[in-house]
Amino acid sequence: MILQPLRLSADHDIPAPLLTELTALYASQRDFHALSGDFPDPDDIRPEQVAAALADELANPDVEVLLARGQGRLVGIVITLARHPDPADPDPWIGLLMVDAALERQGYGRRIVSRVEDRLRAAGRTAVRLAVLDDNARGLAFWASLGYETIDHRRDRRLARPCAVLRKPLPPS
Repeated sequence: MILQPLRLSADHDIPAPLLTELTALYASQRDFHALSGDFPDPDDIRPEQVAAALADELANPDVEVLLARGQGRLVGIVITLARHPDPADPDPWIGLLMVDAALERQGYGRRIVSRVEDRLRAAGRTAVRLAVLDDNARGLAFWASLGYETIDHRRDRRLARPCAVLRKPLPPS
């Protein structure tokens, strides 16, 4: 599996074939989108909605969108944030991890997270944080299984949804 940054076209658009793949990936996670409310209709996620969501992310210069490819196809996406908007928070964040639902429980999520942690460690970062919606029991269990510990509960900055904030130290390898 390889992890590579999302590359936009010269017009700053997501190339059409890639947008098709990304839309299928997002649509595969219907239950997550129903829980999160990120899309108006989790049963009808459209390419223009995915493009807009990613454009919003990429508008922040501290954001990196990474695509995970394996078996010749897009298997997941991870969005990282080098700095949290709160100046008191020194850690980078994982803003989103999504694996194609048809490929869940095959280790892709764990491998993607491991590669992200390695990238952060190589950049000199000593810990990483993320937020999980309080209602996302599967997500909380996944992150806890990877050694992330809940350090706080608060509402997310964008939609004020209740979340658990998790953190994991990144000791040198």
